[in-house]
Amino acid sequence: MATTNDLKNGLVLNLDGELWSVVEFQHVKPGKGGAFVRTTLKNVLSGKVVDKTFNAGTKVETATVDKRTMQYLYADGEDYVFMDLETFDQITVPGGTVGEAANYLLPEAEATVATHESVPLYVELPTSVVLEITYTEPGLQGDRSTGGNKPATVETGATVQVPLFITTGEKIKVDTRDGRYLGRA
Repeated sequence: MATTNDLKNGLVLNLDGELWSVVEFQHVKPGKGGAFVRTTLKNVLSGKVVDKTFNAGTKVETATVDKRTMQYLYADGEDYVFMDLETFDQITVPGGTVGEAANYLLPEAEATVATHESVPLYVELPTSVVLEITYTEPGLQGDRSTGGNKPATVETGATVQVPLFITTGEKIKVDTRDGRYLGRA
């Protein structure tokens, strides 16, 4: 248990049996009436964002979220198998929990896996990864008035928009948050 005075960004709260991460908080002391804390909370599992206000000093239940650096080993059907780099224990993370991160996940890549009571909550990748292009159409010189983009398939199977000068076999840097091309690797 903690009070609203202990709130900080990233803290995970257990409200009504659901896990909520504190995205933003603000202590407010109006001239009239009691102080309160205005928060923006994000549901850890669904990603839903809500605003919630607590009276100052209110007790809130915190949840213990264990974040560990793990190595991605392989896909097992719809699930993904990760290995803890310290204990070498393997855990299976459902495909729905991995979500869009699967588009940028290569075997032996390191990722942060967050768990609560041994249940995987989410997988965090580094902000950028280096991937090899397996197929893209050749770009034609003079085929544009300004710099253009074309789709390219990377080794994980995801499609990324790249500049026309990029060719098959090149390694590129991709932003894992939105799938943007960041440059050659």
